[in-house]
Amino acid sequence: MFLFRRGTARLTPIQAHQRTTGGAVVLLDVREQAEWNTGHAPDAVHAPLSRLAAGTALPAAAEGRPLVVVCRSGHRSQQAAKLLTGRGIEAVDVKGGMNAWAAAGLPVVDVRGSSGRIT
Repeated sequence: MFLFRRGTARLTPIQAHQRTTGGAVVLLDVREQAEWNTGHAPDAVHAPLSRLAAGTALPAAAEGRPLVVVCRSGHRSQQAAKLLTGRGIEAVDVKGGMNAWAAAGLPVVDVRGSSGRIT
């Protein structure tokens, strides 16, 4: 069963939050470590695009599950979603990235679990 139709438009942050709540679909953050450390969605899984592009496997928490991919502004997440779908992984990205996520009032935490910010 596909949770995303092929060719589906990018998800808004609200749609992404709704689809990833409950754990069936994973929110995959593809920003670099420093960006992740300062602020990310609380239930996101981290896998930098630079590592994915180099062929690194997905983190165990994301293996075999549909993915909603997010970065800071939406550019890298589009690249990552294309890369992942090319590997046969079900993936869509978040339009506007974490900037739009935060602007929509959705939660952002830092690496310590405190209130985070998007850099």
